Amino acid sequence: REQGRSPQAPHWTLSLRQVTLRAGAELNARRMNQYTLTLRAACPSEVVVEEQLFVQVTSGQVLRCDTPFASVGGDVVRVLADVAPRTALYAVLPQRLGGLTFPPPISLQFRLRNHDTPFTLTRRGLVLAPASGFSPSKDTQMFRLEIEVIDRDGQNCSGVVRVEVLPSQRSRVTFPEPQRAVMVPEGTGPLEVVTQVRASGENVHYRILAPAAPALFTINEVTGEIRSTRRLEVAHEHLLIQAYNALHPEEHATTTVNVTVQATDRQAPSCVPAISVSQVPETVAPGSTLVTLRCTDSTGTERRLRYTLEGPPISRSRFRMEGPRLQVNTTLDYDSEAMATVGFQFTATIVVTAEGQPPRSTRMPVLVTVTPVNEFTPACPNGATFTVSETAAFGSAVGRVAGTDRDYPPDSLEYSLEGGPGPAQPFSIDRHTGEIRVVGALDSQQHKSYRLTVRLTDTHNDLDPAKRRSRLCDVTVRVRVQTRWVNSSGCKPHGYHTASPHPWQAVPDQAPLCTPEVQELWITAGSGSRQPVTSLACQGSPDGTALTYAITGGNEDEHFRLERNTIFYFPGDLAEPRTFVLLVEVWGSSSATRRSTVVGLVVHITPRSTTVAPTTTTQHRTLQKEPLVVTRTEAVWRPPAWFVAVLTISGTLLLAVLGCVSRSL
Repeated sequence: REQGRSPQAPHWTLSLRQVTLRAGAELNARRMNQYTLTLRAACPSEVVVEEQLFVQVTSGQVLRCDTPFASVGGDVVRVLADVAPRTALYAVLPQRLGGLTFPPPISLQFRLRNHDTPFTLTRRGLVLAPASGFSPSKDTQMFRLEIEVIDRDGQNCSGVVRVEVLPSQRSRVTFPEPQRAVMVPEGTGPLEVVTQVRASGENVHYRILAPAAPALFTINEVTGEIRSTRRLEVAHEHLLIQAYNALHPEEHATTTVNVTVQATDRQAPSCVPAISVSQVPETVAPGSTLVTLRCTDSTGTERRLRYTLEGPPISRSRFRMEGPRLQVNTTLDYDSEAMATVGFQFTATIVVTAEGQPPRSTRMPVLVTVTPVNEFTPACPNGATFTVSETAAFGSAVGRVAGTDRDYPPDSLEYSLEGGPGPAQPFSIDRHTGEIRVVGALDSQQHKSYRLTVRLTDTHNDLDPAKRRSRLCDVTVRVRVQTRWVNSSGCKPHGYHTASPHPWQAVPDQAPLCTPEVQELWITAGSGSRQPVTSLACQGSPDGTALTYAITGGNEDEHFRLERNTIFYFPGDLAEPRTFVLLVEVWGSSSATRRSTVVGLVVHITPRSTTVAPTTTTQHRTLQKEPLVVTRTEAVWRPPAWFVAVLTISGTLLLAVLGCVSRSL
């Protein structure tokens, strides 16, 4: 009988003359610090003896186990039957009373009270799965573990762990088909993949069961690839393949693989032609056939042949194979940047493959060249109108006629002036650039403007030179009047009135006069910094306006410079004789519209000679010479403009007559 101040149920049990603490009972010194137990002992037909036992509870750290583990029902662990062997399933974690964590498990002892279980309890309180795993079963298996925990002070606690082993949920190992046949060509080399088997399941591995010592084939344990072990000859082999779960080898399945090594025909197809080179115009229609192959296999038939086209993507997009015929797939536009990028040529390879094991193929190179077709007529520019001063010098640029042509190469045009230059139209046009220049005198009183007819003719746009297209374009050149006011004294007026007589009169602005207008000079390059070439003798207008000189052409390398009217040559690294044609423009008016004269200089430069003195050593000695300047002036006859025009027209007519005669012959 339990006595004391605690209203709780009794915590003590008496059996076999031992007083023990009831399982699951918890002592708390703060709530109950003393228990008084009355013990009665009696034998049959004897007097009953009563004694009291006082149990005092003192505060301190007491070993206890977790509530689920130490409860009457114990803690429950649920695992699958296919769990790996010796997997940790549960950990016993005892604690001290008062919220203090128990020392490391190394200071505790864990003991299984029942030894009829397949589980293992480690020194750290871990419950491990059986070393051989659980036996597969469709029903749930139950196990009960009674575990006692003892610390170094002799305090202990105990509990129960119930392990429920559930049926495995993994898929079983199976093959999709019980047997399969594989055909292998004769001559297959060692370690080449013959076939591959696949089984469903978890942790699947493969092995060959029969023949027990395979001589021709081996299998990859993980991937199931079957490879040859040597070069194969004609044979027939039966392989019994087993797939099994590596964690549970008792789960397995088998399949049969029948491998037949066949004799092969190693002769590739034969094709005519062996190479194809074709040339097509850019206007060829899609679907047109470029070449038709005549191919046969070793049996002399064409029924088992397959034709494919290989090559760059741009070639495979432009052409296609229709059986043995190579056809155009899309338009072949010559006038495009994509066509110019490949050089107007396409390369590809036709692969002819014969069925069988192994497949045999023949490759035929193909080269297709696209030729241009003159499809478009040149187009005239919009608003071809130019203005030129009536005082423009001979050779002055008027403007440029910029025609266009959509054929490739773009804008490849030739320009010609209908009627040619003459007094009626004192202009010429550059054949290649279309630039119009003045080649005669302009008189604004006779012609306020000139209407020119320019012919645009395309070039290099077709293989046939006779298939050229041309167009006539109208060009207008307006003549601008240029005048200045002077009187007999040469002074300039401050103003004038046109309604009354006045000593001032309007006269055309005069261009400077240079003598001569063309010079040919020979000089030898010296070693100095500069050499004088010549001085221009030019005379300006009577009013004494200062003349201005400028080199406008021929001085590409900047070897010549002007200082007033004197031209100097600056020697450089010139090693060979060279001729320079310089154009020097001279003008006197400071207005925006000026009249100028162009002087032509033909300068022949000879580099200073360098010799090597005869000596027995390898040293070279350069002889120094004083610069020698040779000036040669020749008189040049300058014919009038009408003479030049007549001579040009006569020469043109003569060439036309000779061309007609030669063509008729």
